Amino acid sequence: MSHLHQQLRPVDPLLTEDDHSILATVDQLAQRHFPPAEVRRRDREHQPPYDLLPAIGEAGLFALAVPEALGGIGPDWPRIALVQQRLGYHGYMAASIFNRVVGFGLMSVLTNGSEAQKAALVPGLMSGSFFIALALTEPGAGSDATAVTTRARPTDRGYAIVGRKTWISDARGARYLLTVARTGPESTGSAGVTLFLVPTTAAGLSMTPLPKVGNNAMPSFDIGFDEVEVGADAVVGSVGNGFAHLMATLHYSRASMAATVTGAAQAALDGVVAHARERRQFGRSLASFQVIAHRLVDLQTRIDGSRLLVGRLATLIGAGLNCRTEAMQAKIVATELLRDVADQGMQIMASAGYSSDSDIQRFWRDSRLYTFGEGANEVLRDALARDFGWARKDK
Repeated sequence: MSHLHQQLRPVDPLLTEDDHSILATVDQLAQRHFPPAEVRRRDREHQPPYDLLPAIGEAGLFALAVPEALGGIGPDWPRIALVQQRLGYHGYMAASIFNRVVGFGLMSVLTNGSEAQKAALVPGLMSGSFFIALALTEPGAGSDATAVTTRARPTDRGYAIVGRKTWISDARGARYLLTVARTGPESTGSAGVTLFLVPTTAAGLSMTPLPKVGNNAMPSFDIGFDEVEVGADAVVGSVGNGFAHLMATLHYSRASMAATVTGAAQAALDGVVAHARERRQFGRSLASFQVIAHRLVDLQTRIDGSRLLVGRLATLIGAGLNCRTEAMQAKIVATELLRDVADQGMQIMASAGYSSDSDIQRFWRDSRLYTFGEGANEVLRDALARDFGWARKDK
C-alpha cells in the first residue's frame, strides 16, 4: 500500500471525492481478497480468480459499465479506467477477469444484444455471478481475425457449430463463449460472420488446457466444436454482421488492457525502485547511480504518459466518440511500456529479480502476452498507418 500514492500522482488534482472513494473501495477489496501474498500464491498454484467476481460485483464496480435503466450507475468510462488501473496495480489477474466481464460480457451484450439477452444476462454479469469468454482465435486465424473457418449451419432449432478455437482465455470458467463463426456458406474475409453465445455446458464442446509461460491464473484452452447446437436466440446482433459487431466493441477491450497494464507497470516499477533504493553496491544505493536513476525516471515518465493516453481514451469512449485510433495507440503504448519496465527491472534487480520468489519475474513472464494479445502491435501499427492515411486502405 505504501506505493499507491505514486500510482495516481499525475492526475490527483483532477480526481473528485467520489473518485477517491471508488479507488479506496478497490484498495480495500485487494487487501481483503488478493493481497500480494495471495497474488503470488495464485500464480504459483495456477489458480484462476473467478471466486473474486461476486466480491467485485458486490462492491458495485461492474455497475459502472451499466446504464441506470438496467440497474447500473453508469456508463462511466473515466472511472472504469481508474478502477482498471488500480486493479492492475494490485493484481493483474483480478483486473483481467474484471475486464473480461466488462469488455466481452457487458459491452458485447449492451452494444449488440437483444432486449431479451440484456434482461437475461446483464444482472448476472453485473453481480459477478458469471462471465463470458471470447472464442475468436483459431489455428489459422490469429492476427488475421477475418480468416476464421469455424462454421455455423442452420438447423430446425437454430444452428450447429463445427470447428476449432485455440488459446481461448478463461474458457472453462465462463458460462458462455462469445463464439465467432461463419454463417455464409461461401463467405470469406469479414463477410458472413456471426456471433453466438454458446453455453460452456453444450454437448459437443471439448476443452483442452494449454501450457503457457506466464499468466498462470488465466488458463487458456484449445476448444473443439463438434456439431454444437444452439438456438436462434443465441445469435448476438444480426446474422452475417458479426465481424462489424466485434470491431465495434474491440475498443472497449483494448482500452481495458491499456488501463490495466498501465497500473501493472506502476506496480512493477515501484518494486524496482524500492529495490534500487535499498540495494547497495560500491558503498552507495543503486538508485544513486545516474545510469540507474535516469532509467527509472524515463520509465516513470512513460507510465505517466500512458496514464494520460488511457484517461483521454476513456473520456472519448464516455462521450460516445469514434476512438478506434486512440484505442490502438493506447494499447500499443501501454503494453510495450509494461514489457520494458519488466525487462529493465529484471536487469536492475539482477539475481534478486531472476529469483522465482520475486514479483518482477512474474511481470516479465506475463507481459510478453500483452503486446500480441487483443491484436498484435505490429498489426495495429499497420491499421494506424491506414487510419493516418500513410498506407493503402484495405478494399
